[in-house]
Amino acid sequence: MEDSLISRTSWKENLSQSIFNYTDAPDRTNNSFYEENKVYFQILYWANWITICAGLPLTLVAIFAVVSKLKEDHVAPVYILNLLISDILQYCIRIYTLSLEPHVFSFIAFDVSISASVGFMMCVSVERYLVIAKPLWYRFRRNIKTSVLVCVAVWIYFFLNTFGMYLLLDIHIVKIIQSASTLLPLPLFIFCLVGTIKALSGARSVSAEEKRRIVSILVVVLLTYILLFIPNMMYFLLEKPFENFPVFTVVTIPIYLSPLADSVMCVFLRKSAVDRVLTSLCFCVTSENQEISSTDDVNMPPQHTEDV
Repeated sequence: MEDSLISRTSWKENLSQSIFNYTDAPDRTNNSFYEENKVYFQILYWANWITICAGLPLTLVAIFAVVSKLKEDHVAPVYILNLLISDILQYCIRIYTLSLEPHVFSFIAFDVSISASVGFMMCVSVERYLVIAKPLWYRFRRNIKTSVLVCVAVWIYFFLNTFGMYLLLDIHIVKIIQSASTLLPLPLFIFCLVGTIKALSGARSVSAEEKRRIVSILVVVLLTYILLFIPNMMYFLLEKPFENFPVFTVVTIPIYLSPLADSVMCVFLRKSAVDRVLTSLCFCVTSENQEISSTDDVNMPPQHTEDV
């Protein structure tokens, strides 16, 4: 029992000296680990602040847009709203750990927010799939109360799960379990995307623009998960925490970018915004083709026709 307490205490000390304390404070320059990886600490430090300054206002705007869209017949924005709330929690914890001495509860809160983000991404994917693949079944079962209960259950589950692991296990074991469990949703994301595409191919009542918007949401969710979350998970499965700090730096920056990807998802959630983007792209392509065609007509030599 004493050995486990000593192990957890040393983990807190090592963690406090490594991941979040990457400032230029003089009392940290005597740390040999900091000196060996000072460049990477600085990269993480500035990447953290830049993504916070760019992403926090954008996330607040996205929350306002989602709240304005909430209606009795719209369930997806409830999951999107909770996803954005988890992003706000991430920003707050990152600002706290950059500005003050980190506490063990700040690490727990950060991991809860990351896990909750993945959980609400799963909710969004499943909800979009059910809307298209099982429209009649879902129409009679969807309501705001159910979605709110699901969100509360997600928050409670990830908080109790994360807090319990931090309380009972060593950091290395915690990260392995978290990484392995967070890899499990990948088949679900792929299934929802493929199943939705198949269902949309036979859905004649859904317009082409609506199909593109629904598929765009699922593609953003899948790409966000694969490109931003999986590298970090694989690192903790293959390496001990902070053992290879250059690689840790590379896989941590995408985690800082994940809230920005969630805000992009809100753009695809708004039909008018997607339609403007698609219309602009089509207009640019059409204008370019017309310009090329006009240039070819000008440069083409005149043709002489013979009277028959």
